[in-house]
Amino acid sequence: MIRLNLFEIMSKRSLSSSSEKVTSSKKLRIEDSSNTENNYAGTLNTIPDGFQISRTRLVTKNHQRDLSGSCVVLWMMRDQRVCDNNAIYYAQSVASKHNIPLKVVFNLVPKFLDATIRQYGFMINGLKEVEQSLRALEIPFHLLMGDPKVNIPKFVKDHDASLLVTDFSPLRVGLGWIQHVAQSLDENTPKKIPLVQVDAHNVVPCWVASPKLEYSARTFRGKISPLIGEYLREVPLPHTNPTGSLIDCSPIDWEAALNSLQIDRTVKEVDWIVGGAKAGELMVEEFIKKRLPNYDTNRNNPTLDNVSNLSPYFHFGQISVQKVVLKLKALKKFGGAVDTFIEEAVVRRELADNFCYYNPKYDSIEGCYGWAKETLQVHQNDKRPYVYTKEQLENAMTHDDLWNAAQIQMTREGKMHGFLRMYWAKKILEWTNSPEEALSIAIYLNDKYELDGRDPNGYVGCMWSIGGIHDQGWGERPIFGKIRFMNYEGCKRKFDVKKFVTKYPPAMSNANVANNQRTLRF
Repeated sequence: MIRLNLFEIMSKRSLSSSSEKVTSSKKLRIEDSSNTENNYAGTLNTIPDGFQISRTRLVTKNHQRDLSGSCVVLWMMRDQRVCDNNAIYYAQSVASKHNIPLKVVFNLVPKFLDATIRQYGFMINGLKEVEQSLRALEIPFHLLMGDPKVNIPKFVKDHDASLLVTDFSPLRVGLGWIQHVAQSLDENTPKKIPLVQVDAHNVVPCWVASPKLEYSARTFRGKISPLIGEYLREVPLPHTNPTGSLIDCSPIDWEAALNSLQIDRTVKEVDWIVGGAKAGELMVEEFIKKRLPNYDTNRNNPTLDNVSNLSPYFHFGQISVQKVVLKLKALKKFGGAVDTFIEEAVVRRELADNFCYYNPKYDSIEGCYGWAKETLQVHQNDKRPYVYTKEQLENAMTHDDLWNAAQIQMTREGKMHGFLRMYWAKKILEWTNSPEEALSIAIYLNDKYELDGRDPNGYVGCMWSIGGIHDQGWGERPIFGKIRFMNYEGCKRKFDVKKFVTKYPPAMSNANVANNQRTLRF
């Protein structure tokens, strides 16, 4: 049995880095630890080389110094990769210091929000790769099925873990799981196992970038930009576990895992993109070679498709934003394009994490700013020129061929061009009975069809379009009130609408049908 001396009470600890000074307002939004003034994961006997301890949060109440156990367990959730993963680096460094093995566990739930076989298939393809990569390092990878609130505490107890480490997501489902597991570990007697959370997803840890909900990209940019250089570091590669670590870990039956899922299988997987770190790295190289040179000027034109196509890989954590940014900066060319990518992949993406982390109502009109709620309420009963049901919208049966084309792109390809996502969501507001209904339908469609659905970026995108989040009030008009307006004619000034629509032939015919039906009604 190995004895660990892991944690010191944080009040005795001083941090030299300015970004690692945290005020009492920087508290993890988890009930069990919200009363802790300083919540980093304590001082390890040896902090890993190059590792910033401010990436960690101690989630359990347990601060015991003298802990016993036979392994360190990493509960992999949002960041599903082996390399460039600060959670793995942290967990394995602690394990190696005390000459005990690292074990990695992933808990597969049978159903998750509106995810379908499209998203599950993409994710599982990546997890297969994770298993292979870990086994090559003699690191056990265990797949649990069912409720993580039950499975994870049982796993760490059964495997005599000294420490449980997990990664970070700002969304309520994952936070709820972690809170429940932390409570279970705190209540476990006589042995109390600490749970440490590592932000392995963001370049700048969410709780370091800002201690509060930021109003806009402008306010957030001023805080995060000075920190990017400090946190933008290479993550050391994982190393081989002690010999014999795979004894209790059989290969995973992935077909059985897939068959056990209780999900919608009618939304088919797509063939233009493949899940996994290897495919993600190839997509990065393709982006650099073919689309990066003109990314800053052409990314908002849907007819050119000059986008990175990296969002699904970032969403599932199959590749690291940090690694991609380092690779682009190392090119020392395409400066404007690289700056634009950093603005979107770091500043805007991490602003979305900030919003969801500090605003529990991130997917509700109640989570909008006061001015937005007021203006939407004032115009609640404005007459809508068109009113569509969720089913009509889902089937792209509107009078607007551009909107139909965007919806068809999403249902067929699992993606929608970023510029059109704004137009798409704003028209749902215009064509439904209430802002609440509009937001509910937008989130439902996004989460069901987009490969990168159920993501902070998706929630913030819908909330920006429908609820004015991270925006300002504009000239007042019917239905929208002071929410920013977008229309068909404006799109025509931006790009060749007809060219985009012709890529998705049903879009025009569906619009003709809808217009004919409207004519007959009148």
